[in-house]
Amino acid sequence: MKQRRFDLHGSLTASFKDGIFAAVMLGVTEHYVVPFALFMAATVQQIGWISALPNLLGSISQLFAVPLIRWLGGRLRFLVRAVFIQAVLLLGIASLAWLDGSFRLQLLLLLLVLFTVSGGLIGPAWGSLMSDHIPISRRGVYFGWRNRILGMVTVLSMAGAGLILYRTREVSPAGGFFTIFLLGAAARCVSSLYIAKMSDVPMKKNPAYDFTFWMFVARFRESNFVKFIAFVATLTFSSYLSSPFFAVFMLRELKFSYLTYMIFQTVSTVAALIALPWWGRHADVVGNVRLLRLAGFMATLIPCLWVVSHNLVYLTLLQLFAGFAWSGVTLSATNFIYDAVTPQKRIRCIGYFNVINGTALFFGAALGGFLASRLPPLMGYSLHSLFALSSLCRLVSYFALSRRFQEVRSSRAVSSRELFFSVVGIRPIVGGPHDWVFRPIRHRD
Repeated sequence: MKQRRFDLHGSLTASFKDGIFAAVMLGVTEHYVVPFALFMAATVQQIGWISALPNLLGSISQLFAVPLIRWLGGRLRFLVRAVFIQAVLLLGIASLAWLDGSFRLQLLLLLLVLFTVSGGLIGPAWGSLMSDHIPISRRGVYFGWRNRILGMVTVLSMAGAGLILYRTREVSPAGGFFTIFLLGAAARCVSSLYIAKMSDVPMKKNPAYDFTFWMFVARFRESNFVKFIAFVATLTFSSYLSSPFFAVFMLRELKFSYLTYMIFQTVSTVAALIALPWWGRHADVVGNVRLLRLAGFMATLIPCLWVVSHNLVYLTLLQLFAGFAWSGVTLSATNFIYDAVTPQKRIRCIGYFNVINGTALFFGAALGGFLASRLPPLMGYSLHSLFALSSLCRLVSYFALSRRFQEVRSSRAVSSRELFFSVVGIRPIVGGPHDWVFRPIRHRD
């Protein structure tokens, strides 16, 4: 028994340290892939493919996670290898900064596909292993605490990467991109070392493994959960008509510096982190579906608001609003999955959700890249037209599908007006202003 407690403590400690370096990797890479592609003279349509194809294949790869883990003989063995492969791929991406020729964009796309596929396979394996290590009664507290700290690390590393690019912009832009992706590779390599220190738990045969993707899709008309996925997928499609191109608009059209771009990305991420506990306590009171409808409606407005003004103060406030709204969408959608799916089918259903959502993302980003240079200008910019189209599609999907699925937990009945006033802090239904501080999100996993 003592050895088991020691193994559990050691595994959680190693997992947390792995998470720290994974957050560093995420901060210095995720928000700088599009700027890196623009540095290599990518067109808007190429940006669409760089955003779309890796996510599609990364989502589909999750269908093969369980068979691959079984073939390798365990989740831990698989995780160590997959994370190390990601480190090697990031090193390859970093080296592209020094290459010349149009073929490097194709190489970037290939390496990003392999990197994202590796990440897609890592997700289910890591999630299922951690769920075996942590008792159900402690998961919410542990992951709430963990995600809050790792989110702060991501913000700091994101800011550091932006400063590196800003300081090297005139001396050696290629050197700046090489440095941040090299740091990402180093951080991911350290992650693999800490994962190797965790203790593995043998996977048990689960009848839910036979619940195939096609069985899941066949239940579309009768399943509340599948109707929920239809709404989220259409919202994702509509959002990714424009999402990959905000960076293009800021850096290429508005001529923002890397420092200004970094500040905008950081502002949105910080707003999301601060808002998460507030959204979470509202979800405990009114349920995830009511919250998803409100946050989803707020998210539909974001692209068209970019057309209104390019004033830096206005756009900063808009980024705060975007981070606030999307944190509500992400939290309520994630928690609805845990509420609506039985534990036996949870890993499979999360994988299927990601496949459908990733496919919607692919078609949205690919279509956005195709339309971006072909739409007529709106107020001087073709991307304005794309932003307006994205908002219109988001609104159509919202009104068509947001009422098709129902809450699955008991919740308090409040009017939409009461909920809105509470969420924006005018008349809270869950407490006073002290609720804005960071606290563990008890129901987040």
